[in-house]
Amino acid sequence: MTTTYTISDLAREFDLTTRAIRFYEDLGLLQPERSGPGGRNRVYSHRDRTRLKLTLRAKRLGLSLTEAKEIIDMYDSPRDTGAQLVKFLDVLAVHRSQVEEQMADLQANLDEIKEHQREARALLAKQNAKAEAKSATKAAGKGKSNAQ
Repeated sequence: MTTTYTISDLAREFDLTTRAIRFYEDLGLLQPERSGPGGRNRVYSHRDRTRLKLTLRAKRLGLSLTEAKEIIDMYDSPRDTGAQLVKFLDVLAVHRSQVEEQMADLQANLDEIKEHQREARALLAKQNAKAEAKSATKAAGKGKSNAQ
């Protein structure tokens, strides 16, 4: 007996909405069987569950759904794992390059923020020192006039 899943089963297991699962189905990532009156009930196979799991993993890696589908579909074709792995490595290399560029941009942005914080703190310290000096001068002036 093969294990099957309802859309609610998969939604619960992967913490998704049923709408998201139907969206993946519309993109061709999942292909459930239909049952019940008018084929209204979706019945997902173990293969569909695995494809959903791989789709979510690809999303976590930052791949587009199109890239995820291309790679996942390769596993449905005759088993030429060499071509599949080459394609996967190509996609990962491009994505890694993009992520590294984003990280460099973020690091530059973070460095700029740190510099602005240093400058703002220095200006604030200068401003506070002036205010304290002014306050001390005022207090010293009041002390002189009271002594007279």
